[in-house]
Amino acid sequence: MRKSIAIDMDEVLANTAQGLLDKYNNRLGSNHTIEDLGNQKLSNAYEEDIDIIKEIIFDRGFFGELEVIDDAIEVVEHLTKDYDVYIATAAMDVPTSFDAKFAWLKKYFPFLDEQNFIFCGYKGVVGTDYLIDDNPKQLKAFKGTSIMFTAHHNLEHDEFIRVNSWLEVKEYFDQQL
Repeated sequence: MRKSIAIDMDEVLANTAQGLLDKYNNRLGSNHTIEDLGNQKLSNAYEEDIDIIKEIIFDRGFFGELEVIDDAIEVVEHLTKDYDVYIATAAMDVPTSFDAKFAWLKKYFPFLDEQNFIFCGYKGVVGTDYLIDDNPKQLKAFKGTSIMFTAHHNLEHDEFIRVNSWLEVKEYFDQQL
């Protein structure tokens, strides 16, 4: 019987933090870097600009313009040979993101069945064997094997299996067979 993997979109498949930071910098004429954020998300690091940050995130096109994280497409396609792969993205915090996220997934991952796209909030309801996510809260709620994808904001967490790249994801799951 094939095992199943749920994969988060933001900061796992899509470089959301860099996309947000780029738009923020363009808007304010600043030149902040991911390193400047330390282990914080942009909204925490620059709370004084929360209205601008929310305006960027809630723009209906924002999530459709994000870059794919290196090697994600090739590795996800590789995983589909031996695993049932689902995309589980927390879209409820930003309900305007649904259309753009759906289009982005269809564009970059056309080999996945769109019926395997899960738009949710709380990932504790996702019933796959594995979850690859950058958010410790979501990984704690998940009932299967939680795998943390490294992002600038989760470096202090060590309670999960950690992967630092999509090539490490491939290596991990190839070893599970």
